[in-house]
Amino acid sequence: MKASVLIVDDDPTFRELAEELLLAAGLEVVGEADDAEAGMSTAKATRPDAILLDVMLPDGNGAVVARDFAALPWAPRVLLTSSSPDAVGPEVIDADGVVGFVSKQGLPEAPLARLLGGP
Repeated sequence: MKASVLIVDDDPTFRELAEELLLAAGLEVVGEADDAEAGMSTAKATRPDAILLDVMLPDGNGAVVARDFAALPWAPRVLLTSSSPDAVGPEVIDADGVVGFVSKQGLPEAPLARLLGGP
């Protein structure tokens, strides 16, 4: 069974690219959202195994919102991403449920199946 992923990012072009990369990694994309509020609503409706979450969202800091996503009852894995390679510090990446940070430029080379698909 493929792990399911929700993409939360305000850039529609990036969401398209991310979906292609996730599908190529053998993951299933179950939804997309362009801000934190819509992301949370979509997450509750689709219950993804993992969430690819942009750090810079129009309605919140993804690094802060990541903890809210990870604390959902089914504990999805959260992978943070940003155009800025210095967007988050180690204290955010070490939070429960946050599996790491990958810059948007590095996403094509990232081990997405391992990071978002789980053990």
